[in-house]
Amino acid sequence: MTDIETRTKDLPMLRLSLLTTAVLLSATSLFAQEESPGSHFIANWDLDGDGAVTLAEATTKRGDVFTAFDADEDGRLADEEYAMFDEARANDQAQMREAMQANGGKGQGKGQGQGQSQGHGMGPGMNEEGGMMRAFNDTDADGFVSRDEFIGHTADWIAQMDRNGDGTVTAADFGNP
Repeated sequence: MTDIETRTKDLPMLRLSLLTTAVLLSATSLFAQEESPGSHFIANWDLDGDGAVTLAEATTKRGDVFTAFDADEDGRLADEEYAMFDEARANDQAQMREAMQANGGKGQGKGQGQGQSQGHGMGPGMNEEGGMMRAFNDTDADGFVSRDEFIGHTADWIAQMDRNGDGTVTAADFGNP
């Protein structure tokens, strides 16, 4: 194997590591500065900075997330890749909880039953929430989550968070009902 082949075979994992680190660092810094419910979600998903996450923005962002975790670039998330996705999401949620506690309990609301699971010992990346999310995304039950499956549920996901039904997710959709 040449030196170039050795260095390029690790690029997908390096890309994943860099993205995960960036997400985790942004979560910590956001909660250290902002206390409003939903601020973390809005800051990360509102691509045009207008304070509202639209279906188009969420679809674009979910496509970016999928690409980041599709380490072998085959257009589908296999067990290992989805486990890394679940682990990164769990780490991000843990960072948010820690930041909320540091801010005296103020911060990200959990919204309409979209609570943050602590898991039940089902193995790495397969806590109760992760397993349910994978089943939600793997619509053809083939054991893989394709890009189309992952992005295809964006409207359902946004609708779950859009408490006032206006078609966008804003800070008003988080916190106390």
